[in-house]
Amino acid sequence: MRSSAQPILSWIVTQRARMLQRVVDWANINSYSLNTEGVAKFGEAAVREFSGLEADVRRQELSPAERIGPRGQIIQLPLAQAIVIGKRPKAPVQVLLNIHLDTVYPPDSSFQSAWEENGVLRGPGVADAKGGLAVMLTALEALERSELAEGIGWRVVLNPDEEIGSPGSAALLAETAKECRFGLLFEPALPDGALVDRRRGSGIFSIIVRGRAAHVGRDFDAGRSALIAAAKISLQIHSLNQSLRGVTVNVGAIDGGGPANVVPDLAICRINIRTTEPGDEHTAIKALGKIVAEINSGDGITAEVQGQFTSPPKIPDDRTIRLLEAIVGCGQELGLKLTTRGSGGVSDGNRLAAAGLPNIDTLGVRGDRIHSPDEYMLIESLVERAQLTALLLVKIAAGDIDPGPFSR
Repeated sequence: MRSSAQPILSWIVTQRARMLQRVVDWANINSYSLNTEGVAKFGEAAVREFSGLEADVRRQELSPAERIGPRGQIIQLPLAQAIVIGKRPKAPVQVLLNIHLDTVYPPDSSFQSAWEENGVLRGPGVADAKGGLAVMLTALEALERSELAEGIGWRVVLNPDEEIGSPGSAALLAETAKECRFGLLFEPALPDGALVDRRRGSGIFSIIVRGRAAHVGRDFDAGRSALIAAAKISLQIHSLNQSLRGVTVNVGAIDGGGPANVVPDLAICRINIRTTEPGDEHTAIKALGKIVAEINSGDGITAEVQGQFTSPPKIPDDRTIRLLEAIVGCGQELGLKLTTRGSGGVSDGNRLAAAGLPNIDTLGVRGDRIHSPDEYMLIESLVERAQLTALLLVKIAAGDIDPGPFSR
């Protein structure tokens, strides 16, 4: 197969400069998750680049995200549209290709543009995941140049909200997963090029603590400090890291308080919980409930938990393992020594696996320092990762690799 795929693999090599320019142009568009105008602008820039594939394009409105506001109220946050691009829906094998449009860098961040130095591209989202989008697009362009392309149909989902847990696009991803045999996602590879084979789960929670306001000088004893109660809760939550095996609990912030001469009547603990096994979710929720119940048994303080687990643990099944083995084999043909290992981070691969779709979610570029102003990607990885994906797709289209049956 390597010899029959050689023309498209060689063509990918000629696309290095074009791929790099795409990433630079895209990184210069701020696409912070809640910057809906910027995400939409990036999405339309991507659609223009996909136009040469003569595929069907549709845009889908998403329900707003929800967040607990500073007064404990639910705030709805609008999201940009998701973009779905597809070709050959009647082909015998269907693949879902996915990557997110959004990044973690707000418009007022000082990290707003990309620059190249010594084989490295630095900039917001160059690795996570605008480089991955360039890899995906080039691999599809290569596939479409192959006479084997008719053997496989593809659906691309570009979602605007992965960095905040895909609250609006999760249903779209699950729905599209039902129509496909396997999934390829273009999150950044691990720095050495390794593929992620399993991921931890994640949930975002807020504990809203209410007390009783009082004037510090005139009526201090009548007050009940929500802020002090939230601090106690935070210490108890942190202690769960010693008592709950396989669970990591982080108190990321405590919101609350006001004038120093007022006993604060509201505080909010912001919490992220990471899990290893599916049963960990129940264990963690039960532990939080116990802490809250203890607070609620006291005088003048009440607490409630808001939030949910948005990403269950991703534990590879037999189909995913076979898909990983197939990709590692493609890498060997290309001279790449790919390995696999787990990650504590989450991605839409967690959600697609939960929907029953075997998937590999780190086919993007090699790079590091994501979610920081030092984010970078290795430019040479653009070609190697596009070749890896293209070779896998043509092998599946030719019937040389069986992606497994539908299981839903």
